[in-house]
Amino acid sequence: MHNRKLKNSELDRKTVEEFKEASKTPIIVILDNIRSLNNIGSVFRTSDAFLIEKIYLCGITAQPPHKDIQKTALGATDTVSWEYAEDVLEIVTKLQQDGVKVYAIEQAEGAIMLDKFKPEPDQKLAVVFGNEVKGVQQKVVSASDGIIEIPQLGSKHSLNIAVSAGVVLWDLFSKLKAVK
Repeated sequence: MHNRKLKNSELDRKTVEEFKEASKTPIIVILDNIRSLNNIGSVFRTSDAFLIEKIYLCGITAQPPHKDIQKTALGATDTVSWEYAEDVLEIVTKLQQDGVKVYAIEQAEGAIMLDKFKPEPDQKLAVVFGNEVKGVQQKVVSASDGIIEIPQLGSKHSLNIAVSAGVVLWDLFSKLKAVK
């Protein structure tokens, strides 16, 4: 058979314990005021796929365990480290004090297009994804070390938060792997 699909048993997936012990991609995800539990679960699942270090759930963003998060996370809430924080600015400030570069994923003046963004070697990054309607809060955009924008060439000017996270995390993951 040509190009046979692999069975799940052939995929060499990590156990929860192996995931927790694995070397992580130096990226932290911050979800600020995300309304959709399915989007939250999808971000967990994408973060699992790319061995993301941690997710911060801020503001109104729901927290596991919740059946609607679990529906799309498919167990990733057990693998990816996460923490709830009411105030996103406190998390941004804390991470910056710890030497993490924080980037808002947003359309804003001075934004660098994702395809042009080059992460610095050995620099831990945090990326902030905002509310489905209002985006990343202005106070967070202003406090960030930079803004990254996903290039969009069509008639729409936004992507679903889960899609945005998938695009950004894959791009940063691939660029960080190439640097090593």
